[in-house]
Amino acid sequence: MSDPAFINLALRPMNKLFSAALASLLAFAPFGATMAQAITGAGSSAAAPIYQSWAQAYQKATGVPLIYEPIGSSAGLKKVRARESSFGASDVSPADAELNKDGLLIFPVAITGIAPVVNLPKVGDGQLRLTGEVLGRIFLGELTQWNAPDIAKLNPGLALPDLPIKVVVRSDGSGTTYNFADYLSKTSAAWKSRQGVKSNFEWPSGFVAVKGSDGVVKSVKETPGSIGYVDFGYVKDNALAAVQLRNLEGEFVKPSLQAFRTALAGSDWSTKGTFTGTLTEQTGKGSWPITMGTFVVMPKVADQPDQALRALKFFVWAFVNGDALVQANNFVRLPDRVQASAFKAISSIKDKAGNPIGMALMAGAASAR
Repeated sequence: MSDPAFINLALRPMNKLFSAALASLLAFAPFGATMAQAITGAGSSAAAPIYQSWAQAYQKATGVPLIYEPIGSSAGLKKVRARESSFGASDVSPADAELNKDGLLIFPVAITGIAPVVNLPKVGDGQLRLTGEVLGRIFLGELTQWNAPDIAKLNPGLALPDLPIKVVVRSDGSGTTYNFADYLSKTSAAWKSRQGVKSNFEWPSGFVAVKGSDGVVKSVKETPGSIGYVDFGYVKDNALAAVQLRNLEGEFVKPSLQAFRTALAGSDWSTKGTFTGTLTEQTGKGSWPITMGTFVVMPKVADQPDQALRALKFFVWAFVNGDALVQANNFVRLPDRVQASAFKAISSIKDKAGNPIGMALMAGAASAR
């Protein structure tokens, strides 16, 4: 059993009802599990660092391992639809109709941001300025030189190289790509009319298409004159040069945890407790324009209740204990209202007999006291 004093300390910032429910679930977490009891997850490569950190800490605390495959949001959703993993991780929230058709539900896990990154001689982190319109033209293949007038106009005094632009993109179905395209569709009329918002694209010839965020990092670092887009955590971990972007307030800003928090504060996520809308182009002084949430998708009815239960306990533990690890991996924790909505979704998962797995655990915890 977990130490009640520790639980109370960990839950102090949360509302009382949510805290009591989480504490009850945590009290029933098993210890000393073997690899046969492993939790399996697959999907978002952007969110991989947070799952890896949580997994390491969770196995140390409980003995239960998590095996996570960072195969991209689209592939992760495909695996959970086929019931091939305990959960799918996605940076895109599928439509309700799609979730209902597949018998799935969704809840958010954390907030992050996407940063365009470059490899340019004598151009450091945060020195290059771009707008959504110019970025759209680059990723449409219309701007092909770094010293093009439209880029030079945004960067007076910066020595732009006379180099061709080497565009690095994702070849796999990616939630990072989806949110990046969502931002471009809000800031570039040309992008919106020609490409729109999807998780995967037929990119122009000459673009470097790679799999996963790790693939983008490797290609950008190895290719002078390149530009790509990755989750902010990869920027920090790999010492990449991110660009400044002009936000909805007209400011040029750098990606940062505070900039993600500002975007989050101006969104429906914070004001209404909902989490289905994207977090791109939010109001607020200092807000980062390509902020995004990352999500978990699970079956509403568990074919394998024991496996589902292990996954639910992991996420409950993460919400209770994982705040420090969220920030350490350059993510932002969910607002309390959104975290409460996430727990409501978790507690609604049932077994085939119609028994809510999470609620049954809470009832058992209450009777054991």
